[in-house]
Amino acid sequence: MKASLPFKYIIAEKKGKNYVVFDFKDDSGKRKRKWVTTDLPVDCSYKALTAKVNVIVAKFYEEFLTGSLTKVKETPKEKTELSEEVLSDDAVCKTGFEFTAFLDYWLETIRPTIARTSYESYNRYITRIKNYFDERYPHLLLGNLTALQLQQFYNDKFNSGLSGNSVKHYHANIHKALKYAVKMDMLDVNVADKVELPKIQKFEANFYNKDELEQLFEVFKGDRLELVVHIAAYYGLRKSEIIGLKWDSVNFEEKKLTVRRKVSSTYGGGKEMIFVENQLKTESSVRTFPLIPHIEQMLIERKTLEEYYSKLLGKDFDREYDGFVCRDNFGKLITPNFVTTHFKYIIKKNKLKHIRFHDLRHSCASLLLANGVSMKAIQEWLGHSTFNVTANFYSHLDFHSKVESAETIAKVLGGDSTDTEQAIHDKGSEDEKNRKSST
Repeated sequence: MKASLPFKYIIAEKKGKNYVVFDFKDDSGKRKRKWVTTDLPVDCSYKALTAKVNVIVAKFYEEFLTGSLTKVKETPKEKTELSEEVLSDDAVCKTGFEFTAFLDYWLETIRPTIARTSYESYNRYITRIKNYFDERYPHLLLGNLTALQLQQFYNDKFNSGLSGNSVKHYHANIHKALKYAVKMDMLDVNVADKVELPKIQKFEANFYNKDELEQLFEVFKGDRLELVVHIAAYYGLRKSEIIGLKWDSVNFEEKKLTVRRKVSSTYGGGKEMIFVENQLKTESSVRTFPLIPHIEQMLIERKTLEEYYSKLLGKDFDREYDGFVCRDNFGKLITPNFVTTHFKYIIKKNKLKHIRFHDLRHSCASLLLANGVSMKAIQEWLGHSTFNVTANFYSHLDFHSKVESAETIAKVLGGDSTDTEQAIHDKGSEDEKNRKSST
């Protein structure tokens, strides 16, 4: 059942325009009425009017709860003869928030609190959710949404071929939105708590081993992405973090490399739009690494080459992204989309095993694990926000710790630990061969 609103309202017409008329009591208990224009004509579409009314009601509700309503002068009674029947709770339900309109309101409410890339991701999911519910359950009120309707939505998505992981992302958006509705007393319960989600397949990263990485480095020699590929493999940085590196991120004297910004992109008007974000999503994403000699040498060569082409081309050298490390010889920034598409092209052209550019991050982690680096150290290296994120991604690769555990229990309970170690090593080698043959 939908929680009642602490005020009543109707849609009324005045001078050819639609208004929302609120009936409420102030802090002293005195009854007040307030007219708020929708700026829409009386002959506007139902969908446009409903969307506008929902936004106005939500804003009024928020101001009502926080006590920030502007001083309201009572409107003359002859202009607002609203009967108790018209202002009943039933009327409120009929003109209340539609579920899909509420999703829009929630998304705009949280927009200032999340990263731009997160907002774009949320918006993609919300758009698909709205399309489904607007088609299947037109004008469904927020308070009338049922767990059964949500369950059917998830079932339909899963049966259409989406993985359990993808369905989980839809659920996460809906659950967060409804949780906010409960918090704002717009709902009594979060019906998303009642649904059953499909089984989620554990993520197993695809990656290159040492030999495969050496092949990769060979085919990218002299390529515009050569430095980008090496940084990704050696440091496990995200694509956006690599492109976001500036020369002020590199301290040649102290031999340090610092990740403190990122570059992302989106498409609009048929072209790639670049966004430089000087604040990373979490504190753990900001991290400083020792400057690996191999990468240091590549950076020095890149800087020397940049200075050469800058002087050679003069005014024709692109200055828009001065200070950024990853630019081509004409000064143009290497964009996120170019990294994705060009990396894929070179891999295919040279008939290497297919991986995504992001899988170089996983390759870095797998090599660290295979050589005895702890999961906690890898979490800090990769900049994961929590240990659980790292463990969920890579625990199935942590064979080294299993060897140590087996040796320990063999020593405690008896038996030749050397034989144990050799047997486990042989098994690990066999598993690695099987993995290679299956990829």
